[in-house]
Amino acid sequence: MFTKKRKLGRKIDGLKVGEKVEVTKKIEDKDILLYLGYTDDANPIYLQHDYASRTPFQKPIVPHVLINGFVFSTVSMYLPGPGSAVVSQNLSYPKPLYHYGQLDLTVEVTNINEEKHLVTVSVLGKDELGDTVLEGSLEVCPPYPMKPMTHDEGHFENF
Repeated sequence: MFTKKRKLGRKIDGLKVGEKVEVTKKIEDKDILLYLGYTDDANPIYLQHDYASRTPFQKPIVPHVLINGFVFSTVSMYLPGPGSAVVSQNLSYPKPLYHYGQLDLTVEVTNINEEKHLVTVSVLGKDELGDTVLEGSLEVCPPYPMKPMTHDEGHFENF
């Protein structure tokens, strides 16, 4: 991953309002455990079935920050793609996403501001039952065109 040259994503002049990408992610134990291990977040609503069963959620939920991570990686990998940076977010979570659930994520370009070099994307996430578990928008700075310095214009080295 770190030694392979990667192509940059789509530049602002190559994007169009209405373009979208749809990604499906099945939430597995490893996803939640990696998040919890990395952040040291031991919130019982994410882990403990006995605690969660006594709440309106009824069972452990997927951390919202983990869901955000899937959204951000969709932006980074697909639309606009590598070289993009999320600069602001407005996200809400109308219903919980549960362990072993499925996140069906749609990211769509809704506005392009070439002067500010920003793209607004809408975000919609549904679970396997079709219930909305995430909605909102992001402002994204798409990759800048690379200034040629060597023969490998458009690619970059990691480390």
